Amino acid sequence: MSIEGTALSYTPALGAATKARQKLALTIPTLREAANLPELLRDVCAALDPLDIDYEILVVDDDSRDGTEEIVNAISQEDPRVRLLVRKGERGLSGAVLYGWRHTDAAILGVMDADLQHPPELLPALVAAILAGNDLAIGSRYTAGGQVGAWNPIRRWLSTVAVWATWPIQRAGIRAHDPMTGFFLLRRECIDGIAFQPSGFKLLLEILVRGPIRSVKEVPLTFGSRSQGASKANFKVGWDYAKLLARLYAERFGFGHRA
Repeated sequence: MSIEGTALSYTPALGAATKARQKLALTIPTLREAANLPELLRDVCAALDPLDIDYEILVVDDDSRDGTEEIVNAISQEDPRVRLLVRKGERGLSGAVLYGWRHTDAAILGVMDADLQHPPELLPALVAAILAGNDLAIGSRYTAGGQVGAWNPIRRWLSTVAVWATWPIQRAGIRAHDPMTGFFLLRRECIDGIAFQPSGFKLLLEILVRGPIRSVKEVPLTFGSRSQGASKANFKVGWDYAKLLARLYAERFGFGHRA
């Protein structure tokens, strides 16, 4: 069974492969989160600047029309490593992340949220984990030392159930305790040519199940409180997750397989 989506690829003309080996492209998908961006971009650059790695930050905005374009364009005038990509007529976090990754030649790809709940100061540890040879480095709420923050009991229970449901389809030996996080880095070679589901919010889970991942490092993450903007969790997000889970179960165990 195949999962519909657009396979990740990139144009070699964007940069030489040798130069891209130690280059990171961090995608930040946004939807009406302009107020967070000056602080977030400043803190991300402060975390990455001391590292011995080339990087660029790709703000992928789903046509928010809230000032995001003006803010990011002004910042990019001062620092060309910050780039803005705007999607028209499209929605969905996973699709925005994949869109950003298709517009870079970097060999190390990453994603973090724009709501200030993912701490930029964790980036050096994630980069170090990739440079040490791991295929995937995850900011994990559920590994030892991680915390989910000020969640109410219902949200904690729903998250626990959602994670538990992924256990049978994750591969033994590389199972992640937090396959639902939106803060991670990985090597491009682990996902090139794979067509991922562009809708929904749980891209990491699909990467873990479908990508040729050989090693995973989970770095403890303390999930912060939202600063600006509203949560994107709604019925459609839950429905997209249920459809993805069903497809991954079908692919993993051969239900409804077509030659």
